[in-house]
Amino acid sequence: MTYLVHGASGAQGSPVLSALRATGHDATAAVRDPSSIVGAAVAVDYSSVDSLVSAYRDASGVFVHVPVGSPQHQSEVASNVAIALAQAGVRRVVMSTSGYTLEADSGPAILAAALESSGASYAILEPKLFLENLLLPPVLGPARSEGVLRYPVRADYPLSWVSHLDVADAAVRLLTDASVTGRVTIGALPALLGSDLADGFSTYFETPVVFEAQDPEEFGRQIIPMFGEQGARPVIDSYVWRQTQASEVIDEEPSAQRLLGLSPRTVAQWLEEAAV
Repeated sequence: MTYLVHGASGAQGSPVLSALRATGHDATAAVRDPSSIVGAAVAVDYSSVDSLVSAYRDASGVFVHVPVGSPQHQSEVASNVAIALAQAGVRRVVMSTSGYTLEADSGPAILAAALESSGASYAILEPKLFLENLLLPPVLGPARSEGVLRYPVRADYPLSWVSHLDVADAAVRLLTDASVTGRVTIGALPALLGSDLADGFSTYFETPVVFEAQDPEEFGRQIIPMFGEQGARPVIDSYVWRQTQASEVIDEEPSAQRLLGLSPRTVAQWLEEAAV
């Protein structure tokens, strides 16, 4: 059985590809530039349904997430992927929402709705926020040098953080075992507070680290040089939105813990495995 992994050169797809191959499965990377991948890879063009159908035709299962882009671009990608999956008759699809909420007419919502109405076997992984965000230089640097973990969420904001490694573990399970279908939430339960994040860094660094809530706009000024104004603004806005929320905790009933028996790594375990 061959599994196709979208975005296999990126932060979310790469761990899925690695985990599939590490467990002995035949996995092919679906990327723009196959020369960037070691092992089997196929070139895909999200703007071309024919390109996607060609890539999907021999796949037993596909892992997909809508790449970062403008809302219009994400909607176009989602529509093309949905059409291609149906035309190719892929037997199993695992999608990650990548932390996006499934708002009407958004790219992730379009793809999720298409899967739900397709009649095909599918699972939709729903993470909230990735621990890898804490590795951004403006965040990791002060945590290491000053013992202060600054991030633009309130210290008392319960959040079901999760790592890309945890999503990969769940994706592999769902690709290779189709007994679980539908929504699968994934993230820490109980949810983590700022102090829990800091404690994980303290354990890993073997030195005290404290959490400090950061203003979203201040955080934005630090990441705009990295991602540009257009790329950073939706991120900044998401943290402004979080300031208005009471919590961001996954539903336990459809969780990976309950449905798959998989618990996410602790912050310290993730830092160790990521070799930060």
